Amino acid sequence: MIVNYVSTIVLVLLLAAGWLFFGAQFQAANPPWIPAGLWVLASIFISNSIKMATQWERALVFRLGKYSRLTGPGLYILIPLIEQSRHVDIRVITLDIPRQEAITKDNVPVAIDAVIFMRVTKPDFAVINVQDYVRAILQFARSALRDVIGGRTLDEVLTEREGIGKQIAEITDKETENWGLVVDGIRIQDILIPEDLKRVMSRQAAAEREKRANITKSEGDRIAADNLAAAARTMATSPGSMQLRTLQTLDGLGPTASNTVVMALPVEVLEGVKAWTQLMERKEQT
Repeated sequence: MIVNYVSTIVLVLLLAAGWLFFGAQFQAANPPWIPAGLWVLASIFISNSIKMATQWERALVFRLGKYSRLTGPGLYILIPLIEQSRHVDIRVITLDIPRQEAITKDNVPVAIDAVIFMRVTKPDFAVINVQDYVRAILQFARSALRDVIGGRTLDEVLTEREGIGKQIAEITDKETENWGLVVDGIRIQDILIPEDLKRVMSRQAAAEREKRANITKSEGDRIAADNLAAAARTMATSPGSMQLRTLQTLDGLGPTASNTVVMALPVEVLEGVKAWTQLMERKEQT
């Protein structure tokens, strides 16, 4: 809070001037008590009539109870005993909306914490038209919050926090247009749901993740099977591909003493031995 030092300086100067004017007369037989007292009262009234509004304030001046003018920031003067002033803060005000219990569109109870950001754009409207504009806009925002939540499902409430805040701000700003206030925004801070519903949602999320994992695994198996089938067709069309694959497998085993390698003869060798045996049998028969 900024202290109005100008008023204090003026009071000190007026009292000093009065002492210079009446100080010597107090040594006489009849001191001027009445003129000195009037001078002190006048000094107090004059100094109190000098007011100062800070940069973030505006002063509403009322003359005999009737609104006269809007002034500030800086110094301004009031008519003693006739005019009074009230300062209004025009900075952004942050208000916590108490936790609100609401029922969503799909009949799910939720508790919501929110915060509202507002500022005064017309101080005369805010003071004259509304008894307590802070309390009034807070109560209106609470009602708008419950109405908006009641028109949305639980999934929408959980995923569209920013959209809900904008909708509440638009409703509040529109309805309070004649209050001289502007709602800069409403933010949803926390959403509380019943514990049993949290457990159900957790099981649903786990089942959904398991479903995606099974789908991914099955797609991988299908791709692997297609690749194996393509490899088999390639090997079938190349006579020496099986032998090359066998040698590659043996090379991959590495020179480890604990490994036992079993060499299998190629099919062509066995077929050649079989054909030679049959040929020798025919010669013997002939």
